Amino acid sequence: MNVLTIDLENCYGIRKLEASLDFSRTKAIAIYAPNGSMKSSLAQTFHDIASDQPSRDRIFASRVTKRIVKDETGVDISRESVLVIRPYDETVGHSARTSTLLVNPELRHEYEELHAEIESAKAEFLAAVRDRSKTKRDVSKEISMVFTAAPDKLYVALNRIKDEVADGPESMLRDVPYDLIFDEKVLGFLETKDFRTAIDDFIKKHNELLAASTYFKKGVFNYYNATQVAKQLADNGFFKAQHSINLNASETIEITTQEQLERLIAAEKDAISNDQELRKKFAEIEKLIQKNVTVREFEAYLLDHEELLTKFANMADFRQEVWKAYIDTCHAEYKALLDKYQAAETRRKEIEQQAQRERTQWEDVIDIFNSRFFVPFRLKVSNRMDVILGLEEMLSLGFVFDDGTEQAPVDRASLLQSLSTGEKKALYVLNVLFEIEARKKAGQDTLMVVDDIADSFDYKNKYAIIQYLMDIAQGPHFKQILLTHNFDFYRTVESRFVGYPNCRMVAKTSAGVELMPAEGVKNVFIRDWKEAFFSSSLKMLACISFMRNLIEYTRGESDHEFLKLTSLLHWKADSGTILVSDLDAIYNGLFGTNGTSANPSQGVVALIEEEAAHCLSAPEGINFPNKVVLAIATRLTAERFMASRINDQEFLEGIMSNQTGTLVRKFQELFPSERATLSILQRVALMTPENIHLNSFMYEPILDMSDGHLRRLFTDVRELH
Repeated sequence: MNVLTIDLENCYGIRKLEASLDFSRTKAIAIYAPNGSMKSSLAQTFHDIASDQPSRDRIFASRVTKRIVKDETGVDISRESVLVIRPYDETVGHSARTSTLLVNPELRHEYEELHAEIESAKAEFLAAVRDRSKTKRDVSKEISMVFTAAPDKLYVALNRIKDEVADGPESMLRDVPYDLIFDEKVLGFLETKDFRTAIDDFIKKHNELLAASTYFKKGVFNYYNATQVAKQLADNGFFKAQHSINLNASETIEITTQEQLERLIAAEKDAISNDQELRKKFAEIEKLIQKNVTVREFEAYLLDHEELLTKFANMADFRQEVWKAYIDTCHAEYKALLDKYQAAETRRKEIEQQAQRERTQWEDVIDIFNSRFFVPFRLKVSNRMDVILGLEEMLSLGFVFDDGTEQAPVDRASLLQSLSTGEKKALYVLNVLFEIEARKKAGQDTLMVVDDIADSFDYKNKYAIIQYLMDIAQGPHFKQILLTHNFDFYRTVESRFVGYPNCRMVAKTSAGVELMPAEGVKNVFIRDWKEAFFSSSLKMLACISFMRNLIEYTRGESDHEFLKLTSLLHWKADSGTILVSDLDAIYNGLFGTNGTSANPSQGVVALIEEEAAHCLSAPEGINFPNKVVLAIATRLTAERFMASRINDQEFLEGIMSNQTGTLVRKFQELFPSERATLSILQRVALMTPENIHLNSFMYEPILDMSDGHLRRLFTDVRELH
């Protein structure tokens, strides 16, 4: 299914809905539906399809219902392909369908036997390496972390370095005191800015001297290599057999004895080590170390092992070289462990793969729940063996309640009595996971209709659900329609995996409802209205409250431009004198522009009234900016009417906050018999604030309200006398 065509009439309150949802480039479509618009009705309609039941209109039973839901080939979607996930149903439990998650394997012991033999060799190897390194740390975890960045990949690490160990690491590293050099405090000191600068200078100078050396060459033939050559030649009787070697230099030097070679090597080393500038840089390093009382023991060691300084340029590489040197000294135990591990590897992998196949999928579901959701209980399977052996058809879930200090088993009924509503919903999600994973195992193509499953969840569990839906969207068999009236959830799924082009909003029309392209999911002020300020009078007026907020945040409520914009949101003495050019100036000052509107000399209040009048006949839809302008126009008109009737300048000038409510109360005090007028004014006080004082973080109320309500209210207010 790549395209879903929906044609509904009189389905649970949906008068009419025609829509096409394109899944060819996405696996999920999110639909934001204000309360009461169609969300639950659409979910119920799809539930009817899944249940093979007719749909109807609950209130007007005589109305003829139409329900057509087809794929791109014109074929009705099948009931088996539809899965509706309701917000919450406490009575739902896993059914016989989830028994397809179970298998009936025989228990096996060969893996444990192989593993025990390998563990014995592993223990011998780790003991030998621990003796060499003199570390008090967990050697297995340390080796694994150093070579794989994971704490439990010892064999991966050992296999990775076997060729490097065979090449023979530098033996001078075999006696490095691991816990001293790689102490956290020492490592912290070695990473300080001052030390990094000093060590970089030292290494740079050292490398310069090495590059100028007659016999040594960085990374190829150093002092340690030369010493080893001299020792190996002597140990193997090279010089006793009266052989000689020639050293490559500006002039050929013939070496005939071990002592001659060692003197030459020592002289070359001393020429580097005793270089005056290098000594100065080492003194700087020593001075830094002496300042840090936590690394004094490290200092004492370093003074006798200055050759290690060049290794400190990259501590991660140095740590690896040290471990390879340790392991090389325990080569017999190392080889024995790898031989046993590799000999058993083929059979062991076969057993692991078989065990993975025999791990029932419902156990995976329980693992998903236990690991992802934050609840005060843990799930377990209480009859695992009976189900695997076929003695029982259905698994039984056990619950272990955890209050942070104690754990206790508890039955489902008692558990539900102890849980909050959100925690009960998390438990309900478990049943959803069972159904989804069963369909995954069957490879069944499925349209998931998700009806606000995260509603009323705390944020941790809400995001856990979103992550799970995101994981499903990456699989091959599922398409999702995410229905929600929670704007925060809507914005989150848009940013995480749905994407802006795949978001829709429900708009009520005279005929029914429509699915419109999303508006305002991201910052509507920045993404739309701000850019249209000088070209669209409607959006310019809609920007007033945003601009006022910015000035309030940056300059305060006493700023003259803040007060001027306030006079466009509340009727003040100067409201009628403010011009469009004043708005242009405020905008240009805020954003460093130099624009001019088409009608700069027009009064803003007059423009508000003009645009609000246009909104009364605007096409049906989301009409985001229309609602803002209608709300502003409605309140200004109502406040101007009340101020005129109250006719008390001292009272009006004394209003410092909540002007609309204050005026309504005064009007009620003066004209208590005008009940129809008071009813309209109270509606103004109730409906307009959230549609005016919006900002980039909170404008869900204006999305939830149809502009039809504001059109009627503005019309009523204009007729007040």
